Amino acid sequence: MDRSEEFSALIALAFSRATLKKLIFSRPFVREEKKITARLTEHRGRRLLALEFSLPGDTVRHKNLTEAELRQELGALIRDYAQVNLITTLGDAEYKVSRSGKYALLGADKLMRAHNSESTSFESAIEALDNKKNYILSGNEDFLVSLGISDKTGRVHDKKQGKFRQINRFLEHIEDIYPSLPGDGDLTVYDLCCGKSYLSFAVYYYLTAIKKREVKMLGIDLKRDVIIWCQNEAERLGYMGMRFICDDIKNLPDGKSPDMVISLHACDVATDIVINRAIELGAGVILSTPCCHRYLNDKVNMPSLEFVTRFPHLRNKLCEALTDAIRLARLEEAGYRVSAPELTDPDDTPKNTLIRAVKTGKAKGDGVKYQKILELVLGDKKDDYLRGM
Repeated sequence: MDRSEEFSALIALAFSRATLKKLIFSRPFVREEKKITARLTEHRGRRLLALEFSLPGDTVRHKNLTEAELRQELGALIRDYAQVNLITTLGDAEYKVSRSGKYALLGADKLMRAHNSESTSFESAIEALDNKKNYILSGNEDFLVSLGISDKTGRVHDKKQGKFRQINRFLEHIEDIYPSLPGDGDLTVYDLCCGKSYLSFAVYYYLTAIKKREVKMLGIDLKRDVIIWCQNEAERLGYMGMRFICDDIKNLPDGKSPDMVISLHACDVATDIVINRAIELGAGVILSTPCCHRYLNDKVNMPSLEFVTRFPHLRNKLCEALTDAIRLARLEEAGYRVSAPELTDPDDTPKNTLIRAVKTGKAKGDGVKYQKILELVLGDKKDDYLRGM
C-alpha cells in the first residue's frame, strides 16, 4: 500500500468511526480549487462528508459525499493536492508532497493505533459539528428566508450554516447586555457601516418579535445600491421601524443618544471611526466586530519587541491585538465598561473578536493612561494616531 492509499484508508476509518472533525486539501497541483475543506455531518439519519471548494474570485461550491462515494473519490482528491490535513477527535495526521516530489505521512501510525485500540473511547465528531444547540433563532424566521440564509421550510442552507451560527451568537451577546438597555419605551439602535445588514435585521427581529419592544433602527452605509436593497427588504418584511440611509456616519446629527450601536466587520480604521462616532453620540451600548487591522502595521514602534515585529506574520498578529486593545482603552477612557470575547466559532470566521462596551457614565481617568499606551506602541509618533479621524 503506498502512502496516499494508506492515508485514504485512515480518512475512511475516521469517517466510519465518526471521529473526523475536519479534512483540509491545500496546495493544489493543477486543480482550480485552491482549497477544499470537509466536515462530517448528518442529514436525515444519513452520515455525509460535506465538502466546500474554494474557487477563484472568492466563490465557493459545495458537495456532499456518502461513505461509498468518499471511498471512490478520495484517492483522486489526495493525488491532486500537495498537502492534506486530517483532524479527528483522537488526534491529527498530515499527508505532504515536497517540492522535490518526496512523500511524507505524519502522525498516521499513531492515529491508526488510536482508532484500532479496544480501550479507545470515541467522541463523535458529528455531535461536535451538528450539536442540536438551542439557538435563539430556529431558521424559519421571515428575514432569514428573505436574506437567503434558509429556505421556505426553515432549513438553513449548507453554505450559510456559519452565518446562521454567527447571527445567533451575536444575539446571545445582545441578550447578555439586554439588562443594560432602557427597561421601557422605544429603543433606538444604529448599525454603522451596515453593509448588507444581516445583523440589523436579526437585532430588529430579536428586540421586536422576541423581546416585544418598539424599536427605531437606523442603518447607514456609503454603498447606495446596498442601502436601496436593505430599505426595500425592510419594507417588504413589514419592518416599519427600520430605516436605511446612504451617507457618511460622521454626518449623523448629534441629538438623542442611541441606546445601542452595532457594527459588523467595518474595515480597518472604519471600526475606529464607528467607535469614535458612537462615543460622540453617547451610545449606551457598543457592539463592534473589527475586520482587517492594517493601520498599525507600518507604524508600530516597539524596539523591545523587535524579536516579534521583525517577522511579518507575527507582526500582523501583534498589531491586530494591539489595535483592539487600544480601542478598548479608548472606550474605557470615555466611561465604558469593556470586554473582548470571541464572537463565534473561529472556524466560522477569522474576524472573530467582539468589542463590547456598556456606558457607565463615569469617565475613567484623565486620558493619561490612554496616551501612555499610544506612546508605548508608537513612540514619538503617538500624536499622529488616527489624525483627522
